[in-house]
Amino acid sequence: MRDRVHDAVLGNQTDAFLRKWAINLAIVGFLLHLVACTIYNLTGGFLEGTAPFVDSYLDALYTPFSIILAYEVYELIKAIPESFSNSIGKQFEVITLLVVRDIFKNLADINATAASTVDSDVAFVATEALAFVVLFTTALYFRSTTQGGNEGELQDDAVKMFVMQKKDLACALAVAYVCVAVYSITSWSYGVLEGDNDLSRTVFFANFFTLLILSDIIILLVSYKHITDFPQLARNTGFVLSTVVVRVGIATPGFTGAVLFILSAVLASVVLKLSILSEDKAEPSPVEANPV
Repeated sequence: MRDRVHDAVLGNQTDAFLRKWAINLAIVGFLLHLVACTIYNLTGGFLEGTAPFVDSYLDALYTPFSIILAYEVYELIKAIPESFSNSIGKQFEVITLLVVRDIFKNLADINATAASTVDSDVAFVATEALAFVVLFTTALYFRSTTQGGNEGELQDDAVKMFVMQKKDLACALAVAYVCVAVYSITSWSYGVLEGDNDLSRTVFFANFFTLLILSDIIILLVSYKHITDFPQLARNTGFVLSTVVVRVGIATPGFTGAVLFILSAVLASVVLKLSILSEDKAEPSPVEANPV
């Protein structure tokens, strides 16, 4: 029963269906946003309070990236039962796309009529571009390092139970994801109607990463039943710490937020590398064969 629920919510067929619709919606959303930008530029006006969303054609990139991000968050949730390392790697893929979306938006907002402002904006975009490179490198490092894990090879009953618990947690997080998304879209839409045109990354992502931290802590605590090796415990704790730093970075605007993203990526990469070096010196236990 639990496996069927997991397959229905986070199975491969559901994943393929959502991927197809996410791509189609991203294309349609991009074209509709382009039309809105064109109308604004031709008429000089649009719906009241929506000018910041349509005053530049670069704003049209915000919509497809938001849709793709929504799908990537689903992929992040789907990776939770696989291993702690896999889910952290997907986390950095999500943050990489989030930073790219912010860069596009910031480029669209640059005002060429104020030289001092432009200098400050360009410096900030450059810092975010550096954060993007570091995050992208980290995501690729995690992907190359964690490939090949197969929980189906595990024979230990305790570990199998732990994997099932992570599947249950992932399903619960998927339901919470939908609820947070609906709440975020509703509250953001209401804010726009009230004159609040904020497009900050805190919309949805601040709340979701708070839930993600809670789920990571639950996994960390439950994993203590199955892992007694200190390097493994320290690794998982370090991954949770990197997620907390990401959450703080999401809520922190400006240069500090970009620096926090870089710090999180460096922290997670170093923790993973040290963990690999430690495992190379020791014979892996059944749990270590499939990192949790």
